[in-house]
Amino acid sequence: MTGAPPVRLKEADGWSEWQLTPEQIVALDESEHVKVRPSRRPGWCRIEARDRVGAARVGRGPAQVRLSVAPKVPVDRLLHLLGYAEEEWLHDGGPVDAAPRTDLLPAVARAYTRAAQRALRQGVLLGYRETEASQPVLRGRLRAAAQMSRRPGLALPLEVAYDEHTVDIAENQLLLGAARRLLRVPGVGGRQRVALHALTARLDGVTSPVPGAPPPRWRRNRLNARYHRSLALAELILGGTSYELEDGRAVTVDGVMFQMWRVYEAFLARALGEALTRKAGGWYKTQDRDHFLATPRRYVLRPDLVHYLPAPSGGRRAAVVVDAKYKRGFHRDDLYQMLAYCIRLGLRDGHLVYASGRADVVGVPVAEGEVRLHRHVLDLDQPPHQVKQSIDVLAGLVLSRAAT
Repeated sequence: MTGAPPVRLKEADGWSEWQLTPEQIVALDESEHVKVRPSRRPGWCRIEARDRVGAARVGRGPAQVRLSVAPKVPVDRLLHLLGYAEEEWLHDGGPVDAAPRTDLLPAVARAYTRAAQRALRQGVLLGYRETEASQPVLRGRLRAAAQMSRRPGLALPLEVAYDEHTVDIAENQLLLGAARRLLRVPGVGGRQRVALHALTARLDGVTSPVPGAPPPRWRRNRLNARYHRSLALAELILGGTSYELEDGRAVTVDGVMFQMWRVYEAFLARALGEALTRKAGGWYKTQDRDHFLATPRRYVLRPDLVHYLPAPSGGRRAAVVVDAKYKRGFHRDDLYQMLAYCIRLGLRDGHLVYASGRADVVGVPVAEGEVRLHRHVLDLDQPPHQVKQSIDVLAGLVLSRAAT
């Protein structure tokens, strides 16, 4: 709805006042994209951004509002956190635009269309999909149980199952779904809309994912290697169209809203895990669900990063445990959580990495001695190459604590 009023916020900017109708205020409050409080002025409300950035339409009809939340870090640095700010990807070998991007969603749309165009240069990927159908002739294999239950005593038509060579496969469905989602996002216009429409036209014959349903699942292989970057973007875009509340309810978003704590956790776990592996060998797991607080297999623990080394007696041993915290200040609950990880994994040191605050160490006496809980800070306001250097330094520090 073009007449919907815009509400433009910035992450971590505090409260601001907006003049909206009661219906629009209710729609914003129920969406849980932002925090809403009453104002002393009639017809006004106070609004503060939560932990989500992006753009979405909230409400319907006269209650609709166009909401946009800008990230507190520069857009180019956020794209780096999202994992697709590589120059050859964004600029595709053409002239580099030196002007900083100020709007997140147009930048994401530009990165996605470039990646998708590159993926489709050699044509649309074809694959095999198992199809079940009723046919007048035998094709593939006969589904005997279905034939007898649906058409007892009848020779035709036949219930068959066969592998069809088609463009309607999971990889293309993800590309199409992400393109159509970006076309619905407020603020994406001009050349990007033209490019997105061209992309959807190239994917003719492909089924778009159902909004709110789990995205199609695909597997990396040699045949779809040229799609990998664009698929990573597509999954991120489609993942930003819904999120889960604390009570387990899933909320569908008419737009794209990225949960910054998820972005930060995924970036830090991957980047720090790779740095630890380069320096010390071994391997790492993100969102590791192999450990439980109690036996038998009760209360799963899910640290953001666990780095493993080979055990002297064979198998593996946990060497480092790390949890990422994208929040203001430190919280006691974080310490309790990391203490549980350390005790269960048998580690003397646990590491919490915040996006802001002050670094320190908390020693916790336990029966076997002491567990040291280290609180580190990763400054995201640095340029990407300095963030990488900071992660390398952090990896060295973490490994030195593990050695002692």
